Amino acid sequence: MPERRRIPSLPDRLAGRLPDRLTALRTPADPGFWRSPVRGARFTAVLGLVLLVGLTLVFVTGLLSYAAYNPDLDPVNDKTPDKGLLGFYLFAWPTEPHWLYRLTQGLHVTVGIVLVPVLLAKLWSVIPRLFALPPARSVGHALERISLLLLVGGALFQFITGLLNIQLDYLFPGSFYTLHFYGAWVFLAGFVTHVALKLPQAVRVLRAGIPRGEPGPRAAPGTPTEADTTTAPDTLAAPDPLPATLSRRGALAMVGAGSLLLLVTSAGRSFDGPLRRLALLTPRGGTEQGPGPNAFQVNKTAAAVRITPADTGERWRLTVRGPAGELRFSRAELLAMEQHSAALPIACVEGWSTSDQLWRGVRLSDLAALAGYPDSPPDVFVESLQRSGSFRKAALRDNQVRDGRSLLALEVNGAPLSPDHGYPARIIVPAAPGVLNTKWVETLTFGEL
Repeated sequence: MPERRRIPSLPDRLAGRLPDRLTALRTPADPGFWRSPVRGARFTAVLGLVLLVGLTLVFVTGLLSYAAYNPDLDPVNDKTPDKGLLGFYLFAWPTEPHWLYRLTQGLHVTVGIVLVPVLLAKLWSVIPRLFALPPARSVGHALERISLLLLVGGALFQFITGLLNIQLDYLFPGSFYTLHFYGAWVFLAGFVTHVALKLPQAVRVLRAGIPRGEPGPRAAPGTPTEADTTTAPDTLAAPDPLPATLSRRGALAMVGAGSLLLLVTSAGRSFDGPLRRLALLTPRGGTEQGPGPNAFQVNKTAAAVRITPADTGERWRLTVRGPAGELRFSRAELLAMEQHSAALPIACVEGWSTSDQLWRGVRLSDLAALAGYPDSPPDVFVESLQRSGSFRKAALRDNQVRDGRSLLALEVNGAPLSPDHGYPARIIVPAAPGVLNTKWVETLTFGEL
């Protein structure tokens, strides 16, 4: 009788295959899970060096932007009243050069936008380390992981809130000023710690050469290479890489191309003419403002803040307060005073700005003299007809009032102010953030800050 052949049962067949399946199964904690041949210590070090320079510039210009608001002058200027020791560096914001805020804030926002592809590439390059187990092998390693958490979390938070603010999408909870200010210090704590821990290693890696060409084949285990004699083992490189489709130099070129594209499509909002039309990624670029003396960028319009012709018509009066009492002036009376001109830009915290516009009006120092301060003009508290919204009230320092270019402007580029540019009168001060150049001025109070 022929011998019967036993047909393996399903459990038996699965049992025979299961070990192979298990060996092929990898998790993100397994270095073999990450197989891109582009990753490597030198690739990451190059991106890190760019971020070291760029983020330092962004942080410093951000601090300068905060100082430009003169937050220690008056509570209305201070959107972070509980800053405590974090305001240690604040100083009286100068009026010279007159384009100072245009430069610092333009750099802050533009460099931040340009760094987005670099930041994303850097996070991609180190993502295997985010899943490494155990989470901490030593005190130093634990400190590095904590700094990495602060650095990555802080950077993503700052970039996301900053980009939303530029796009006028206030989707975050709370005030942008407060969130961005404290987020910057959290980011700085992680940034400084991470740089202190990783900079020596990055320098050693970069001395071995900038990554170029296709990632080459791995040497057999135990085979010494030139890199082995100059750097530590490359823990970011894939132990079992896939075939290369892009060189590391090519990957860096792609990151650079992305940054260049963002530069071209955003930086133009700081310039007039054709360059502004290229700024397609920002609300303050991509379109012309139309012809005429008042055809330059505005932040908020009269309609947006509910300023009506009845508010700015014949019944409007400027109130000036000081030791001399309360004085009231019509627009015609202000025009009858000695008029002065100043060529100054408008620069906004969102990073956009205009070229110099020719403003004409009454010097703030002359109005301070009428208020009772003929020799040494003090600080001034400015109030707008605007009834709601931030910075409808603002304070200016005495050095800003004393500057001969600081005006209560009545005209611009040879024509009366348009309603959107602050008719019947607005403040214009050299080097001041745009929100401190108050529009639709109603009251000036000198010397009570």
